[in-house]
Amino acid sequence: MTTNIKPKTIFTGDNLPIMRGINSESIDLIYLDPPFNSKTNYAAPIGSKAAGAEFKDTWTLSDVDNAWLDLIETKHPALNRVIHAAMTNSDKSYLIYMAVRLLEMKRILKDTGSIYLHCDPTMSHYLKLIMDAVFGKGSFRNEIVWYYKGNSIAKKLFPSKHDTLLYYVSQNPTFNPIYVPYAEATLRRYNHTDEDGRRYKISALRDGKQEKVYMGDGKMVDSVWDIPVIRKKNERTGYPTQKPLALLDRIIKASSNKGDVVFDPFCGCATTLVAADRLQRDWIGIDISGKAAELVVERIKADQGLFQEIIARTDIPKRTDLGNIPRYNAPANKTRLYGEQSGYCNGCGTHFEKQHLEVDHIIAENVGGTDHIENLQLLCSHCNRIKGERGQEYLISRLNKN
Repeated sequence: MTTNIKPKTIFTGDNLPIMRGINSESIDLIYLDPPFNSKTNYAAPIGSKAAGAEFKDTWTLSDVDNAWLDLIETKHPALNRVIHAAMTNSDKSYLIYMAVRLLEMKRILKDTGSIYLHCDPTMSHYLKLIMDAVFGKGSFRNEIVWYYKGNSIAKKLFPSKHDTLLYYVSQNPTFNPIYVPYAEATLRRYNHTDEDGRRYKISALRDGKQEKVYMGDGKMVDSVWDIPVIRKKNERTGYPTQKPLALLDRIIKASSNKGDVVFDPFCGCATTLVAADRLQRDWIGIDISGKAAELVVERIKADQGLFQEIIARTDIPKRTDLGNIPRYNAPANKTRLYGEQSGYCNGCGTHFEKQHLEVDHIIAENVGGTDHIENLQLLCSHCNRIKGERGQEYLISRLNKN
C-alpha cells in the first residue's frame, strides 16, 4: 500500500489522530523516541536553535482518555493485562498513552517494515511487554544497547551510560547488515596481502596443509552500539533529548532502502528526518511542538545547502485506502451493532428497541475516527445528544459526573 502523505511532510499536533489518518501498511521504518515517564519537564535553553521547544514527562490518569481504556479493555485483553500490572497510576497512564499509539503504528507498518522504540531503564521493562502484546513476541529481534561514554558524578550507584532500543519487525522485514572496521588486533592477524590488495591470514588445516583465509568486509555490528553523544557544535540544537545523527544513520541504513518511507511520530528536533533525507529516504514526522517544523527546514538546509520542498501541516490527513465502506449510519451497521451490544446503549447502558438507538462513532471523525465497524457503536438519542461531535471519552466523563 502506498502512503497518502507526500514525502518530506512534517505535522504539528497530537500524533494519535494524525496517525489514524495514515494509510494502513504504508510505512517502511518507524523510529520513536517518546517521553519515558521520567517525572521531569523539559525545555530547550533560551538562545539555542530549539528555544521554545518544551514538553512534560510526568503522567497522571487525567492525561488518559476513557475511550482509550475502553478500546484496550474490550479489544486487546493481553495489552490490558500488561497495563494493569503497572505498579503506579502514573506508570499505568503512561502505558495507556503509549499503547494506543503503538496499535496505530502496527497498523501503518508494512509487512517488510521495522520499528525501533528508544527508551531508558525508567520504563523499558514495561514497554517491552507492551511491544510483545501489540506486535507479538515472535516479532522481537533485539534489545539494542546504545552505549555512550562521559563523565559522571554518581557516588551511590553505577553511572548510567546507556539507553535501549527495542527492535521489532513485521513478517518480511528489510535488513541490511552493518559492518564496522576491524580492531587493530584483528588486522594484525591478517598480515598478508594478495595481488588485489585483499588481506588474508594463513590457517593450518588438520592434515598439515595450509589455506588462505581472507578478511571480510568488517565486523558486523552486534546489539551493543558504542556511539558517542553529540560533540559537534554544528549538530547541537539545544533540544533537551536530542540524539546523535550517527545513531539514526545506523538504524535507517540497517532497516530501509533508498526511496523507502521513514516515519518518526515524536520527531522533536527532527534528527530522524535529517538522517533520512541524507540517505535519500522519504520521510514523515510528527511533533506536538511547532518548533520541530522550524528545525527540520533549518537543519536540512544547513546540512545540504539546498532548498528543500518541505511540507508543514497541522491538519488530520484523510486515508485513501478504505475503499467503499458504507456510511456509518447504514442500516446494515445498525443491525450488526444491535446484535453485538444486545440492544444496550453503549453510553448509559439502558436497553432499547432497535429503532430507539442511533449509530455513532467511538473515536470522533474530527480526530481521525473512520466509518469502520470497529469504530461504531449504538447510543440512545439522549447519550448521542450529550456526546455530539466529540469522542466517546467526553460522553463517559459526562455520564460519570451525573
